[in-house]
Amino acid sequence: MNQRNWPQPAINSLQNWLKTARSQLEPVSDAATLEAHMLASFVLAHPRSWLMAHSDTLIAAGELEILNSHLQKLVDGYPFAYITGEREFFGRKFAIQPGILVPRPETELLVETALQWLAFHPSRGAVIDVGCGSGCIAVSLAAECHWVKVCAVDIFPDAVRLTQRNAVTHHVNSNVLCLVGDLISAFNTKFDLICANLPYIPTRLLNGLAVTRFEPALALDGGENGLQIIDRLLKQAIQLISPGGLILLEIESSLGENSQQLALQYFPKSEVRLVRDLADHPRLIIIQSRWENSF
Repeated sequence: MNQRNWPQPAINSLQNWLKTARSQLEPVSDAATLEAHMLASFVLAHPRSWLMAHSDTLIAAGELEILNSHLQKLVDGYPFAYITGEREFFGRKFAIQPGILVPRPETELLVETALQWLAFHPSRGAVIDVGCGSGCIAVSLAAECHWVKVCAVDIFPDAVRLTQRNAVTHHVNSNVLCLVGDLISAFNTKFDLICANLPYIPTRLLNGLAVTRFEPALALDGGENGLQIIDRLLKQAIQLISPGGLILLEIESSLGENSQQLALQYFPKSEVRLVRDLADHPRLIIIQSRWENSF
C-alpha cells in the first residue's frame, strides 16, 4: 500500500490529540511529549503504557472537552499539580491545591541533608518546618525518621490544613503538629533542627516570572533583597536553636554569598556552609550551631 493511502487517524483519536497537544506545549515546555501523555493519562484514567498501546482509541466528546480545557491551562502556564491535585515529592504523592506553592524537586536537597543529619544524631528529635506549605518537608522527615516530632508552622491557615491532610495520608499525623503562626516568634522551646523554605525571590524579579501568574506571590516574595523573611527567622532562631542544633535554609540561587554572610552575622561562632544543587546552583545554607550555648 502506498504510504499516502494509509488510513489517517480520526480527528478525535487519542493519537491525533497527543500530536496536537505536543505541538501546542512545545513552545512552553521542555517535556512537551511527557506532559501531553501525563495529562491524557490523568483525564482518561489509564497509565501511559495503555495510551501508547491504544493510540487509535476514539476520545468521547466529554473527555475531549476536558482534555482541551486542561491543555489550554498548561499552555498558559497553569501548574500541572493544580490540575491533578497532587505532586510527587521525595517518593510520595502530596495533595496540592491552588493558593499553595507547588513543591519543587530542588527542595529535596534540604530533606536529604536533614535526614543525613538526623541519622547521625538519633537523639535529636525536635524538628520544626517553618513555612510548611503543603507539608512536603515536615511529612517527609516524619515518614523517614519515625522518632522525630515535627512542628509544621505556616502563616496561611489553608497551608496548615493541607499539611495536616498530607500528614494523615502518609500516617504521620501523630508525629506532625500543625500550627498557624508567623515564623517561630510564638515558640518558647528549643529545636534541634530548624528547616525553612521561605519566600526568597527579590520583589523586583517577581513580575518577570511566569510562576507568579498562578502561584501565591506571598509565598515567593522575599522582599527587596530576597532575604527579608529569612533575616527575621535567623534573628528569632538565635534563642530557639538547641546547642549543637542545625538550621537548613533553602535560598534563591543568586543569593548564595549574601545569604551566607547574613547567617554569619547572626551566628558568628557557628559553621555556616553553602551547598549547591544538582544544577550547580547555590541552594541551601547550613548553619551548624556550637554545643556551647553562647548566643
